Amino acid sequence: MNTRSMIFTLYGDYIRHYGNKIWIGSLIRLLNEFGHNDQAVRAAISRMNKQGWVQAEKQGNKSYYSLTERGVNRMEEAANRIFKLKPEKWDGKWRIFMYSIPEEIRSIRDELRKELVWSGFGTLSTSTWISPNNLDKQVQSLIKKYEIKEYVDFFIADYDGPNENKRLIEKSWDLKEINERYQEFISHYSQQYMIDKNKIQKGDMSDAECFVERTKLVHEYRKFLFVDPGLPEELLPEKWLGAHAASLFGEYYKALAEPASRFFESVFEDGNELKHKDLSHDIMTHPLLLE
Repeated sequence: MNTRSMIFTLYGDYIRHYGNKIWIGSLIRLLNEFGHNDQAVRAAISRMNKQGWVQAEKQGNKSYYSLTERGVNRMEEAANRIFKLKPEKWDGKWRIFMYSIPEEIRSIRDELRKELVWSGFGTLSTSTWISPNNLDKQVQSLIKKYEIKEYVDFFIADYDGPNENKRLIEKSWDLKEINERYQEFISHYSQQYMIDKNKIQKGDMSDAECFVERTKLVHEYRKFLFVDPGLPEELLPEKWLGAHAASLFGEYYKALAEPASRFFESVFEDGNELKHKDLSHDIMTHPLLLE
């Protein structure tokens, strides 16, 4: 598993609940559990710093890294999608994003495409992206971030045929492929969940092992953010496996959550004197764990 990607997972599932900041020594110790060495962690966090996801802070001879505003926003958006209990109600509108970006700034165009896919847009045709979800805020953020106001147009519209709305879905996303990936996730983790649940009940699974498994679970599940647009239920096929995968993820996550958090807190340090054991309440009370 890529070190930088694992750091994103740790910030999203743990560190953001504890003030968004962590000592590099704690981060290294946590990632050692997955076989990442000190040098790889330092190189990855340095790269994230240069990319504007985190910012460095020195306290004595110790270095701490906290999420920037951009990092916080991305983590919040990702968490809202990962831990969403059910699809949102569709307002019947389509968001249409069109651009014509000059070749001399094609690097921005390439980055924009990645961002659009991550946000849940699909390609209806070349340079025309659509989504049934309310992504107005994300679109305005991208326009501002890449300074592309003069090259883009954004519409909120009704589809007036001649085909049905689901035809637009078929043209813009490969739901069969996404469903197959959900099936792979379910096949693997349904068995793993039963094994680990039994171990936890018998006291045969350590806090560190629960931390590793929970982090790996979130790490794998969050990959769907890059392929599943999170379509409203009205537009999904009948045998859609996304809900099954979400339910399995939620149950497995709940089984691992408390011991995993205990291990994290035993390693975590952010330079503040506040007793972080009191902050475990934050992570244990999000909607998924209270369901």
